[in-house]
Amino acid sequence: MTISDRSFITAHDVARAAGVSQSAVSRAFTPGASVAPDTRARIMDAATRLGYRPNLLARSLISGRSNIVGVGVGDLSNPFFVETLQLLSRTLDEAGLRLLLFPAEAQGGGEPSINEILHYRLDALVLLSVGLSSGLAEECRKAQVPVVLYNRTTQDHAASSVIGDNGIGARTIAAHLLAGDHRRMAFIAGADGSSTNMQREKAFFGYLAEQGATAPLRAAGDYRTEVATAATRQLLAGQDRPDAIFCANDNMAIAAINVARHEFGLDVGREISIVGYDDVAMAAWPAFSLTSYAQPAQRMVDEVLRLILALRDDPDRHEDVVVDGGLVVRGSSRTIRPR
Repeated sequence: MTISDRSFITAHDVARAAGVSQSAVSRAFTPGASVAPDTRARIMDAATRLGYRPNLLARSLISGRSNIVGVGVGDLSNPFFVETLQLLSRTLDEAGLRLLLFPAEAQGGGEPSINEILHYRLDALVLLSVGLSSGLAEECRKAQVPVVLYNRTTQDHAASSVIGDNGIGARTIAAHLLAGDHRRMAFIAGADGSSTNMQREKAFFGYLAEQGATAPLRAAGDYRTEVATAATRQLLAGQDRPDAIFCANDNMAIAAINVARHEFGLDVGREISIVGYDDVAMAAWPAFSLTSYAQPAQRMVDEVLRLILALRDDPDRHEDVVVDGGLVVRGSSRTIRPR
């Protein structure tokens, strides 16, 4: 057999060479399918010798499934979503699924292009902290492509969602700052319209009000380093300078630490406490030692996979999953009353 002949190798050829049925060959290349180990070994050996590769397009036409999951991603400057994307890619691969990445558009609501998405046969669409418009939701419904929101929620049943417990997280941070006897707090908010930011902000302000504390100052950080940097400067240059800042994510908190320490000469963790959210890898770096509320990215990704598999069998299913996290206290915040 010449090299040029290899493009015509079929599952029938592999079955004959391995002495098995064609269905056995199909099962051997189907993740999770039941095949005896010695049979699988013979099939893989024959496939390698013949240069066989399964035709995924043909298999998708027969099964009605492509095993491709579209992932819409917005701003990858946030390390939390870079980590999530890596975990999601690996987790989907282990489940026999493939990831197809769609960048979210800067305009039009910050979502992936509808036309671009629907050019592909997708088993599901996952949106990583990207909003879901009614137009995209309707087109996905028509195409029978289930949608899973990651780190976002929606008011209707157009999509399922997986989020961290933002309410408990923000209340825990507020309690932590009150325990350190902070009197003048501030909140640097994320993007306007983000359900994640709204939940964290509402819980933080609400808990402080319940405890009779002074209402925090507020500045907009838009989840972006440069905007959070400007917001921190504005807060610290004011007459009523805060002694604690809660930032709606770690990216903004790291920017706040840099401004407080290097521009205003403040001793972060003593003169001012700064707390973030997500607990990205950089939070543990000695240069920042950032106190942060950890979101368990792997557990959240595992829930996304569970929903994808369930939604493929039941497209009308809807489920909102909340995964709990925990506060990781480091040197950027004080835990006792100052003397």
